[in-house]
Amino acid sequence: MKKPTINLKARNSMLLLLTALIWGVAFVAQRQGGASAGPYTFNCIRSFLGGLVLLPVIPFLDKITGNKKRSTAEDRRRLAVGGALCGFVLFVASTLQQLGMYYGTTAGKAGFLTACYILLVPVLGLVFGRKCRWNVWISILAAVAGLYFLCLTDGLSLQLSDGLVLLCAVCFSVHIMVIDHFSPLVDGVRMACIQFFVCGAWGLLPMIGVEMRQAGAAAWLQSLGSVDVWIPILYAGIMSCGVAYTLQIVGQNGINPSIASLLMSLESVFSVLAGMLLLHETMSGREIVGCVLVFAAVIFAQMEFGKRRGN
Repeated sequence: MKKPTINLKARNSMLLLLTALIWGVAFVAQRQGGASAGPYTFNCIRSFLGGLVLLPVIPFLDKITGNKKRSTAEDRRRLAVGGALCGFVLFVASTLQQLGMYYGTTAGKAGFLTACYILLVPVLGLVFGRKCRWNVWISILAAVAGLYFLCLTDGLSLQLSDGLVLLCAVCFSVHIMVIDHFSPLVDGVRMACIQFFVCGAWGLLPMIGVEMRQAGAAAWLQSLGSVDVWIPILYAGIMSCGVAYTLQIVGQNGINPSIASLLMSLESVFSVLAGMLLLHETMSGREIVGCVLVFAAVIFAQMEFGKRRGN
């Protein structure tokens, strides 16, 4: 009976690693798309895209997995509540992150400040009775140090825009804990689909009330007429939302949220590696040390010492 559990955790850990990889590449897309289309418009459109991508996926997965289980009224209520909560928290978190980058926070600093959820998640976990092993706490501190070396090459000086990204990290911590509660209870892909449509619906309010109103409908539509705008929107909508956030919901099932947050913090490492491969950027010695620290922290957190305990 133990072997399937180990296999399930290994599979879900790999899904979270893939999530981090997709998010790492998405940081550049978010900065470019938000600057061109506006932060509210970018988030709103990409959220609806994420939901639309999953609509045909749900019946396809039901067919190949043979899922013919009828849901009860309680199942549907739980799914609706989980999707609505995840969608609202995701809307707040992604809006704060996008606004922070729009008003001047660099992609590297945004990656570091956002990844501060790896400190907040275990603290929130203690409130809900989710304890961490001693090596997880050490790994968290090592990962934060690694992210500092990796993302902040000119030191840490905080501005108002950085405060918005820090608030976004708090919201992403709450998002991880909400998923930790609902993911074992509901269908993950269906909850992800609801999440994106709820997030997009909330995003309509600032998109129409702020950006469309200030620019005028004609100018707002004109800003969406470039291919350069749609490439980052499509990547963020299809890959970052539709694929990665869905993988997060599925992958967090059975994984301690503190471990999950460490795995997903690798997005900062992957963003640097993606810059090397796609943009031919080079890594400094400081960045290499940061990458090694984060990778080592993730591996050390997975180790079991002494008597085995469940997460």
